[in-house]
Amino acid sequence: MRESYREELHDINDCLVAMTNAVGSAMSTATTALLDADVTLADRVIAGDEHIDAVRASVDERCFTLLARQQPVASDLRAITTAMATVGDLERMGDLAQHIAKVARMRFPEPAVPQEVRPIFLEAGYVAESLVTKAGAIIAKRDVAAALELEADDDMMDRLHAQLFRELLSEDWPHGIESAIDITLLGRYYERFADHAVSVARRVVYLVTGERPLPAGAEA
Repeated sequence: MRESYREELHDINDCLVAMTNAVGSAMSTATTALLDADVTLADRVIAGDEHIDAVRASVDERCFTLLARQQPVASDLRAITTAMATVGDLERMGDLAQHIAKVARMRFPEPAVPQEVRPIFLEAGYVAESLVTKAGAIIAKRDVAAALELEADDDMMDRLHAQLFRELLSEDWPHGIESAIDITLLGRYYERFADHAVSVARRVVYLVTGERPLPAGAEA
């Protein structure tokens, strides 16, 4: 019975890693759909979110079953509760990729992203994919050092977000209020995607050490 329990915990962890791959693919595809005004890719991301939601539901159900039947304590309890919190972060990341795809679809056949800010979103997409790829490796290896580094990696997304606002607030922004609203929302979606990746990394630190890491720049 105990061996089966361990195998279930290991398989849940594998599901989380696979979910990071699905979420990373969704973000990559959504970014391409956004920048290329590709409605086919946008629809693929929108439809694919059902699979991500289904994985979350499955992981939650399996975790609740383990809690009810095994009554885990200490590190095993942390593993289960961390998995439940992590799958919530990953599901939300999938939602954010879907939101980006929906903006691309809404503005089709015109591109939602003006040429002036296209390089910023191209870089934001790259950073988002990098963060979720690293998060998957951190989950798989329970790598505390890499988890702590990920929060610093998020600084790049914050800088891109700030750069985007400088463009929007410039006096010569030529694309009107509707476009500015789209860009503001899109920038927020990328920023929140990165924030959830950081949250996943912080949960791994808690899982391994039993302690919650302080945010970057916070005093002990």
